[in-house]
Amino acid sequence: MTNYGTIPTSSSPSGSTSASGEYISRAKERIKAGLGACRPWKVMFDFHSLNFAHGFGDALTRLRYNTAYFRMNYAIIVLVILLLSLLWHPISLIVLVVMLAGWLFLYFLRDEPLVLFGRTVDDRIVLIVLSVVTIVLLFLTSATTEILIALLVAVVVVAVHAMLRKTEDLHVDEENAGLMTGPAGSSSA
Repeated sequence: MTNYGTIPTSSSPSGSTSASGEYISRAKERIKAGLGACRPWKVMFDFHSLNFAHGFGDALTRLRYNTAYFRMNYAIIVLVILLLSLLWHPISLIVLVVMLAGWLFLYFLRDEPLVLFGRTVDDRIVLIVLSVVTIVLLFLTSATTEILIALLVAVVVVAVHAMLRKTEDLHVDEENAGLMTGPAGSSSA
């Protein structure tokens, strides 16, 4: 008996192709959702919203507010500056690429909160742990001076932008509201 003209329902009998196709489509969806959590770059670099703070207290308030509001953008900026500084150090670059994969799956592309041992881990803790692990692994390579200079440049770039960017036109969503309120709404992690 022949099956000419019939359309097969699966391309492989084991279903491994469909499982990997499903994983790839889920990864694509997570990439879109993860990049959607990043604040618009147009809002971040709106030149009409840049001016000097009225005092040291105002600058610190802007720094705290903007780092919470643009945290994903600032993390991307720091990683790009670090990547550019390591272009001439291939071993360090390989370590950074491996760590970027960790960053993608553990921080940028996660749809659900990270749960370890039945406890939900805050995004700020994930950010701090990934940063420390990345820095320690990169310091084990031979590019220590370049890494230190790149991190210093990245911190200065982020701090200058955060202190110059006005916060009046930024709308706080409920997720970040706890990060930007006073002592009553803040939590120590």
